[in-house]
Amino acid sequence: MIGDAAVRSRVWRAGALQAEDFPFEKISDYLDEEDCLVWVDICDPDSHLLTELASELALDPLAVEDAISHGERAKATRYSTHTFLTAYAAHIRPDDDTPAHRSELTLSRVSAFVLTRGIVTVRRNDDFDMEVVSQRWEDNADLLKYGVGALVHGLLDVIVDSHFEAVQALDEKMEMLEDGLFDEEARTTAVQRQTYSIRKDLVALRRVVLPMREVVNSLLRHRKDMGAHTELDSWYDDLYDHVLRATEWTESLRDMVTTIFETNLSLQDARLNTVMKKLTGWAAIIAIPTAITGYFGQNVPYPGFQQPWGWVLSSGLIVGIAGLLYLTFKRREWL
Repeated sequence: MIGDAAVRSRVWRAGALQAEDFPFEKISDYLDEEDCLVWVDICDPDSHLLTELASELALDPLAVEDAISHGERAKATRYSTHTFLTAYAAHIRPDDDTPAHRSELTLSRVSAFVLTRGIVTVRRNDDFDMEVVSQRWEDNADLLKYGVGALVHGLLDVIVDSHFEAVQALDEKMEMLEDGLFDEEARTTAVQRQTYSIRKDLVALRRVVLPMREVVNSLLRHRKDMGAHTELDSWYDDLYDHVLRATEWTESLRDMVTTIFETNLSLQDARLNTVMKKLTGWAAIIAIPTAITGYFGQNVPYPGFQQPWGWVLSSGLIVGIAGLLYLTFKRREWL
């Protein structure tokens, strides 16, 4: 801990872990050594700590400002001494943990200063679990001998995997929503709210997934400046392919949720027409006894006036005509 910020650090030499959580002041010393690879993670830094870091590592002031400012988009920018990148990991909260009709998508921002022999990651909070990234580096420890490009690849690979998981979770929710569209017992209001919630999450997810193409492209263009070895090219090509697939999947879901929204409106109109037909049919049937009883209830002589067969005649007309209308409407599926 330095001030209120949590700082972690590791140094590898020739691909093998040499030291962890070394003093903050030794960062520049390790970065000056030829065979060293350095990672420093700073969580919830204050401006004083970043200013001190920028002074020690000759970081560009604009990059430092972007690392602590709000609302930065995913990007990768090349400066004279380093590359600065910002990306967002995505996570879909379980239904049980999400209040009704609230957004289920959470975004965790990670910024990184990519130096020739090391990487400094900056997080505003601990929403993004760096242990997953650390484990990814350990799982591919044979790549660390190729330098900082391996660290950057592991970080971005975890972020892109989170995009895939978020898109897949939203896809499954949309499939459930599609199944409920044609359920006669489904509540229209609930379907509308779920559709709007998914649509809102997709818009937010799209804003962080689409720029990842430019982020990876920029790193590929400047990989020589980062000292990346050609052995990592296939790994970055695979990463770029994953970014494209996540982008295409997000775009297809965006079109699909629009289709679901329009289909739901069309089904509402169809259900309303069905209800109106039923109401019209029953109104026509009810109009028959109303008309007949009204006619026979006049204070004037009529067929069967003051005769028992007059009551039988009126009742027969009511049952006969109403029954005929019922059968007619039933045959036409109005009832």
